[in-house]
Amino acid sequence: MTGEFLEIDDPSRAAESRRIATKVAEWEKLPAARVADAAIVATELATNLLKHAQRGMLQIAPISALGSPGIEFVAIDRGPGLANVGDYFIDGYSSKGTSGTGLGAIRRLSDEFDIYSQPGKGSVLLARIFAASGDARPAFNLGFTARQSPGESVSGDSWAVRFGQDSLLIMVADGLGHGTLACEASSAAEAAFRASKEEMPVELVQIMHRALRGTRGAAVAVSRIEFREKQVRFAGLGNISGVVVAPAITHSMVSHYGTAGVEARHIRDFVYPWTDDSLIVMHSDGLSAHWNLSTSPGLMQRHPSAISGVLYRDAVRGRDDACVIVGRKRC
Repeated sequence: MTGEFLEIDDPSRAAESRRIATKVAEWEKLPAARVADAAIVATELATNLLKHAQRGMLQIAPISALGSPGIEFVAIDRGPGLANVGDYFIDGYSSKGTSGTGLGAIRRLSDEFDIYSQPGKGSVLLARIFAASGDARPAFNLGFTARQSPGESVSGDSWAVRFGQDSLLIMVADGLGHGTLACEASSAAEAAFRASKEEMPVELVQIMHRALRGTRGAAVAVSRIEFREKQVRFAGLGNISGVVVAPAITHSMVSHYGTAGVEARHIRDFVYPWTDDSLIVMHSDGLSAHWNLSTSPGLMQRHPSAISGVLYRDAVRGRDDACVIVGRKRC
């Protein structure tokens, strides 16, 4: 199950969000009480988007692939933003004359919660509910935002991660075009990545290149964060962006010209420095590569899913599949 990315533009979307949240929570095997909590969070988020921003987007997705079974909500809007975010968690406070319990209830029901808001630009809210609240979380925290091209039922973009003893592998694939054939190509890349025991990005890209023969092909890239060596290895074919962001410097990672499954004249990896306060960002060309975290003060310190939501909101291209994944050491 991949979850849903909903346009919240009508009151009926609240009920739809609730149904999807229930389905995803049950898929992730959440206890009945937590399934009910997920339904409440979905309803509150959809309702708040309509009340405070008139419209917005809500991603509801399973997150077991990120290390712990659970459900994630990312609410994104381009509304007026919140000048004093803390006020909105005081029970009874409301800027719209309502009961003022929405955001407070969402935070209380969530195991992980974050919100990033800028007056005049909008807000992004992250809420996660895990199958077991006491479970240890992975030491590396990941977040993502992904949607299919408008008018399509499936996405041609895919991503996957593999956790190692002292390393982490992240893969992003973008099938050529969009729709079913693009989805088949990126899904083949994802399946090959997950099935392989190979650890090095160059070899994984080669494996995906062979697996995609007979498909329309895809841009693919793999990052390997090596924690002990304090470095990132990156190999890619085509237009997948990879960036390592640190407080002092940003490294844009280099991908070679080519298309997995079609043409791969040269594949090699590049190595970049990594520190405990670094952030990794990978995305398809459904997002412009001209984003800059410095235009959003304090964003780099937020939850990776909040960061991915802001990047999606501010850099998404019009009519294309889009996928962005962000990772950092858990604070």
